[in-house]
Amino acid sequence: MTTIASPNGDGTGACSPPSGSGTARRTTRGYASGKDDYLTRLRKVEGQVRGLQKMIEAGAWCPDVVTQVASATRALQEVAVGLLSDHLRHCVVHAITSAEADGGDALDEVTGTIRQVIRL
Repeated sequence: MTTIASPNGDGTGACSPPSGSGTARRTTRGYASGKDDYLTRLRKVEGQVRGLQKMIEAGAWCPDVVTQVASATRALQEVAVGLLSDHLRHCVVHAITSAEADGGDALDEVTGTIRQVIRL
């Protein structure tokens, strides 16, 4: 993946992907303002998946299980779309306004992410 210019200009800020060194950097991500909402949504999905496990253990009717799988899948897709939207509005907009080359790299990165998402 391509490193996108950070808002603070030092290469370690909000829009740079984490380094491969294994050391965590403290950054502000595009989704930071909605982090609690994302965590709440993911906990609900986690509950849905646990419910699916219980349905299978209990021998629930196949169409009911499939319907619940579809519901959990849609919930995860909504989280993905929200995260991608936040990334576009925060990191990509910044990269495009800061330098033409950074903007192109940011768009290439988003295109790659979209490719991953639609391979469902």
